[in-house]
Formats: sequence, C-alpha cells, structure tokens
Amino acid sequence: MRNCMTEYQVEAFWDHGAQVWVASSEDVPGLATEAETVEALVDKLRTVIPELLELSGVTPGADIPFRMHGSESIKFMQT
Repeated sequence: MRNCMTEYQVEAFWDHGAQVWVASSEDVPGLATEAETVEALVDKLRTVIPELLELSGVTPGADIPFRMHGSESIKFMQT
C-alpha cells in the first residue's frame, strides 16, 4: 500500500438540471458524488475520499488534504 502524502485535486461544478453540486477527481479513483450545497459536498468528500483511497491501495493518514476547484464561483458565507 502507498502512503497518502499529497493534496488531492477535486473538480466541482453546479449541475443546473439536477440542481446539485457534482464532484469528481482524476486523483481519486472512482470519485463521483453530488450534494445540494457546497458545504454538504465538502462534508461528503471528507468521508468518501478516504474510503476510495483505501480501496485503491492508498493508506489514508489522519488528514487527507484536498483542494476543490469549481467551474462556477464558489463562495463560503460565515454564519
């Protein structure tokens, strides 16, 4: 098994037809997920990425850094 030592790149876009954010990644085999908000998508990615990496033979560490790039403007609001 490989050790997880890199920042994984995730592409995200807004699917206007389905009204959800969709994420995929060439760095994380099998990653294809969606959520209604960016915040929910990030939460989902925090769970799914380690699971998929482990299935593909990468030993996930305590923290798995990932950077999400969007084709739409992604703005986080402080509440």
